Amino acid sequence: MKLKIGVTAQQFRQRIFRKYLAISLILCTSWVSGAVTPVLAQSPALLTVSTLNLESYAGKWYEISRLPMWFERHCLGDVSATYTMQPDQTVGVLNACRTAEGVISAQGIAVVPNPQHPGQLQVRFAPAWLSFLPFVWGDYWVIDLAPDYSWVLVGAPSREYLWILARTPTLDASITTSLKDKGRALGFLTERMIDVENTGN
Repeated sequence: MKLKIGVTAQQFRQRIFRKYLAISLILCTSWVSGAVTPVLAQSPALLTVSTLNLESYAGKWYEISRLPMWFERHCLGDVSATYTMQPDQTVGVLNACRTAEGVISAQGIAVVPNPQHPGQLQVRFAPAWLSFLPFVWGDYWVIDLAPDYSWVLVGAPSREYLWILARTPTLDASITTSLKDKGRALGFLTERMIDVENTGN
């Protein structure tokens, strides 16, 4: 195969790599979309909040409790998510946590695909050039939200992910229990949730 004029060998290899990666992700997407977990099949429809003011939602949130997830497997505590409104009405995402090696963080972007469902956001941490692939977007559904935006229950329709977040490092135990009870009633395995230790740093 001949290289086009003006294209270096490194650039050519990068293009080939991207094509193969895109194809692999598409295949994975097809496989995942065809899988339905028993929990999801037996669960009621997951409703989300009917209104969500992103300006009020922006800022720092502390993770109070979560279902286990691969991306947080090394987090020991001080887990937070900071959301920042962007000029194009997307939301910048900065996740951080304390690990045995120190603080780690990840940056992403969140969008509201359908304005008729403001509580059903999608989040991407993959590079922007992969944003056209459904596989790189994760569901971030706001299930319940305090009127003063002091706490929130966030999950995914697959029932694989569930978070309780608060504006403060700790949350009243009765509120946490109530939110877990609601999650359980919606089909989440809340007995597996991990309570997070936050120092406020």
